[in-house]
Amino acid sequence: MRRLLASCALAAMIVSGPALAQDQPAGQPRPGHDRDRHDHETDIVVTGIRKPVGDALGGVSILDGADLAQQLRPSIGETLAKQPGVSATSFGPTASRPILRGLGGDRIRLLTDGIGSLDLSSSSADHAVAINPLTAERIEILRGPAALLFGSSAIGGVINVIDRRIPRHEPEAPLHADAMLGYASAANERSANLAVDVPLGSGFVLHGDGNWSKSGKLETGGHLLSRPLREIAAASPDSEIRELAELKGKLPNSAAEADEISGGLAYARDGINAGFAITRHTATYGVPIRFSLEPGVEAEAPTIDLRQTRYDGRIEVPVGGFLESVKLRGGYSRYRHDEIEEDGEIGTSFFTRGGELRAEAVQADRNGWGGTSGLQYVEKSVRIDGEEKFLPDSRLRQTGLFTLQSLASGPWRFEAGLRYEHSKLTADADEALASPAYSRSFDSWSASVGALLEFSPGWKAGLNLARSARAPAIDELFASGPHAGTQAFEIGDPNLDSEKSIGLEATLRHSSGPLNLTLSGFYSRFTDFIYLAPTGEVEDELPVYEYRQGRSRYYGFEAELEARLPQAFGIEWRLGAQADMVRATIRDYGPAPQTPPFRLLGRLQGATGPFDGAIEVEHAFRQSRTGPNETPTSAYTLVNASLEWHPITGDHALTLGLSANNLFDVVARRHASLLKDYAPLAGRDIRLTLSAAY
Repeated sequence: MRRLLASCALAAMIVSGPALAQDQPAGQPRPGHDRDRHDHETDIVVTGIRKPVGDALGGVSILDGADLAQQLRPSIGETLAKQPGVSATSFGPTASRPILRGLGGDRIRLLTDGIGSLDLSSSSADHAVAINPLTAERIEILRGPAALLFGSSAIGGVINVIDRRIPRHEPEAPLHADAMLGYASAANERSANLAVDVPLGSGFVLHGDGNWSKSGKLETGGHLLSRPLREIAAASPDSEIRELAELKGKLPNSAAEADEISGGLAYARDGINAGFAITRHTATYGVPIRFSLEPGVEAEAPTIDLRQTRYDGRIEVPVGGFLESVKLRGGYSRYRHDEIEEDGEIGTSFFTRGGELRAEAVQADRNGWGGTSGLQYVEKSVRIDGEEKFLPDSRLRQTGLFTLQSLASGPWRFEAGLRYEHSKLTADADEALASPAYSRSFDSWSASVGALLEFSPGWKAGLNLARSARAPAIDELFASGPHAGTQAFEIGDPNLDSEKSIGLEATLRHSSGPLNLTLSGFYSRFTDFIYLAPTGEVEDELPVYEYRQGRSRYYGFEAELEARLPQAFGIEWRLGAQADMVRATIRDYGPAPQTPPFRLLGRLQGATGPFDGAIEVEHAFRQSRTGPNETPTSAYTLVNASLEWHPITGDHALTLGLSANNLFDVVARRHASLLKDYAPLAGRDIRLTLSAAY
């Protein structure tokens, strides 16, 4: 740990650019205030190699500008849930983590400016992600070869939330400020955000930001319990359980409050960028009740009190010659959350501390050849105290070496990546859990190769083959106790092997004229796939689940289309459509649980003068392909509408927004949520936003 602290202290003094971040001048208006829907085909994404989005071999999605402002929600999962191939765990309105192509938890990496979220959100669906979407300027979703740069936990993909807490450029004005106020009716949600950049002279820039949000109980569109559970409740001889069948409206124990404050200082001049930031994040939120239908068994309604202090730093220095630049990026975090019982007592406390350090050498482009190579080090310790302790005190140390190389020649682009990773996981002996001391080490190799061809003007086709390996997570190896978050008695297996997969992805893109089209198809075959399976036994009044390994396969597609329509009635029209599907099967088990269903989304947008608006229809089909002990999920259709007024544009911008989500107040449940049978999504939700840049 001393080595990590020293490394992160160095990173906080000197520090490197995020591997995914697009350079955004600090003196420019925050993208959230930009009314334009960007043509991301020409945007530059830095995935170790600077290149347009259209040259990326894997699937890339970008949310920024007015689109990000419209989609902002209290959690990162709900903010991204409408993106192609993305669903969310939806463990209430606050604790919602993204799902990519049916994979979640430790199989996707959530990053802040290229460094992990450094929390415990991947270990349980009720643990909120310690990333506040209110601070985001841009969110990028990445799949494919470049994901190898970020660790074996990126086997399903990478989500990078980009902010400007360590400024990259000097503002041109003596003060640059962004502000946002919001209100949403479904949960009486109020939010405020303010960010300020001040040039100090001689290349130094001071940054500060703060945000606050508070919401009440979430208003849903109808019955809280799903139809199968209502039928069970209605047939119960217990009158209190029968009453549960008629519960409607507000979701009990779903109120939340969060605040965050951050300060940063950076030097940005002559191609050098160095700085640090300190962030304090706190949140208090209720975990929606998973009602018991067994007489005499009382359902829990815990509240989680979360606190994280995070230190970030980076340095980026131009070199010249073979290397374009050298980058160093580091982050360190102290995190704690308490699960508070209904009587106000702390039942269980979760602690983690640790950090991540990345060093990268970026090659200069030479006749179309470029690349990035580097080192990544992650260290984390986890401790749980209390009555629902299900893990012994555990530690993770992980070192990765990686390279990603690219060659462009005429209409062809070739890309290859290689990553080696050494992971050591240890657990202390624990008498209460009857768990001996363990120590496991894993050496994992991952590699990818792909090609992209522009076979006709505006048309590109790509093919990528990847072999990935992931060391088991701490929970998967060492769990041994009641886990309230998953309502299961979890048993890990310290003898698990590394999880391996072979994946193939094909892409087709068109980006000329009035039509943009992106189509991706993927197929992954896993060996030693790690999953949580029911044993049929009961312990501590909870069903027993144990981690197992087996073969599995995931396949599906994502399609996205946008067309500019002829102007009519003085309005510029755009039509958008998207579809996504994933199908997952685990051998000798059945369909993988929490797999999202086939989904369609259509959108009509119009803009005239200072006004623009949209109407959107999202339809999720019924998911009847279920795993053991999993209920089917009914289809739903959501209709949303929005209108924005931009009375002031440019450097001093002002935007007023009005949106209505789930206009017809339907009951919607996400199959990817463990709480889907108890906690539907929000009902009709009217949202007001005011954003300004100065």
